[in-house]
Amino acid sequence: MGGVVESERLFMKTVIYLLIAFTVASLSVLYLGTAGMGAVIFFIITGFTLVGASAFTAVFSRWWGEKGGQMATMVLRNFTGIPLWFTGFVLAWLAPTPLLFSPALWAQILAVLLIIIGSLPFIWGHIELGWRTHMPSVKDTLVRHGLYAYVRHPIYAGGFLLLAGIALLRPTYSFVIACILGEAWLMIQARFEEIDLLQRMPDYRKYMEEAPRFVPRFRRTNHAR
Repeated sequence: MGGVVESERLFMKTVIYLLIAFTVASLSVLYLGTAGMGAVIFFIITGFTLVGASAFTAVFSRWWGEKGGQMATMVLRNFTGIPLWFTGFVLAWLAPTPLLFSPALWAQILAVLLIIIGSLPFIWGHIELGWRTHMPSVKDTLVRHGLYAYVRHPIYAGGFLLLAGIALLRPTYSFVIACILGEAWLMIQARFEEIDLLQRMPDYRKYMEEAPRFVPRFRRTNHAR
């Protein structure tokens, strides 16, 4: 019972944080206009806000049952949140804002390397996690093999490198800001999801002690299979 109460309390605090984020997004449009950076920030932060709200599958399932909780997560994440922040990134890429620096050959090579290296855990992590990525359920089991034996969030770890790489490829004012927002979101989203996973999977707390969040320790701890 105590765990449920704690989850509800954390969820309500998170709702407040998400409402603040949505307010910031709305104010960006008010002060920056409905085009340009105003639209970029609005779409990105609104999308991140909805994806952040989707992390609480356990709470939704207590309110609306297993299927209802899964559906709420899918709608918030797959059908609204992700399309909105992706739209924001496209607008940021296309925005005719000045370059922060002229990308030299070394920067372009580094960008390609970061994108390739980041793509590996990003894609591999999705494959290992399977349908749990976009259709989480209270009946999910904990994945601890492959990349997940070394870090808890290999998809997000790869995402950090991907964002850094594409920012180097197009270092415009608007797109670099979009990538910085993306890096911050990855850290926040990982924490939101861990709050939920602690409720859905009783053995997740022990897993947190054994596997680091993003960066492997390079000395693997023996994991139960």
